[in-house]
Amino acid sequence: MPDTTRPIDPGDYCPHYPFQSHVLDRDGLRYHFVDQGTGDPVVMVHGNPTWSFFFRRIIGALSPDCRTIAPDHMGCGLSDKPGEDRYDYRLRSRVADFSALMDHLHLERVTLLVHDWGGMIAMAWAVANPGRVARIIVTNTAAFFPPGRKRIPLRLWIVRNLSAFARPAVLHGNLFARGAIVMAPRKRLAAHARRGLLAPYNCPRHRLATLRFVQDIPLSPGDPGFDIVDRVDRQLSTLARIPMLILWGRHDFVFDVDYYNEWRRRFPEAEHHLFDDAGHYLMEDVPDRIIGLVRDFLDRHPVRD
Repeated sequence: MPDTTRPIDPGDYCPHYPFQSHVLDRDGLRYHFVDQGTGDPVVMVHGNPTWSFFFRRIIGALSPDCRTIAPDHMGCGLSDKPGEDRYDYRLRSRVADFSALMDHLHLERVTLLVHDWGGMIAMAWAVANPGRVARIIVTNTAAFFPPGRKRIPLRLWIVRNLSAFARPAVLHGNLFARGAIVMAPRKRLAAHARRGLLAPYNCPRHRLATLRFVQDIPLSPGDPGFDIVDRVDRQLSTLARIPMLILWGRHDFVFDVDYYNEWRRRFPEAEHHLFDDAGHYLMEDVPDRIIGLVRDFLDRHPVRD
């Protein structure tokens, strides 16, 4: 795709992204979200460097029976991509954006479907609003510190800590988003999927979020966002009575099987499935099986007032 600064048009992805766009104003910045269908709301929260396009198949599959909602974090997807003078790209702001959307849509008794950074962002909201959460679907993510004092992978450490290398490589070379389309799935992505996942990050100033998400990983006291992760880590057990489905791609070099086992340890009653033929982008690797399991889970755990 040419390195252009033109705005992203959702029409670029039809028929693969045939959803109406909605926007919430956040201090003059446009926070984009999909809001498709009617029924019990299922809120899908993406990570880095994906966007609501990552959930396109499951939105299409569920929206005939559910209200499917999928925001794009600021700087991602079809949301605005401000400079750091307008937005700080910190976890606290991500959680505030998500909380504002949930209140704006007056969402009560929601099902959360989370992936990657979406787990921490949505679970920070969930532990503060447990009565508004009806069901949780967890996919290759974390809502706690790395288990067993696990270190983050070297590739992430370099991007997080070596700004002199990371800033030009990620902003000008699109290293993070381009690397992800190769390393995150277990199977080679279809051409339309590669184009769709990369499209929002089509010039250096549109790639800031992909860099800042990694640089914002809180690991030590004093890191911005550490207090939020610590709170979520300690309060996650308040969600133990909520029906949970864990769907995990085994071949994930970041959220590996240790994270899967930590979710199972904390939520021993949760239904769980480990896919030997999927990686971090399990929605791309095994979409039909994911959709089938999600539908079955929703049918067996109807929302009750």
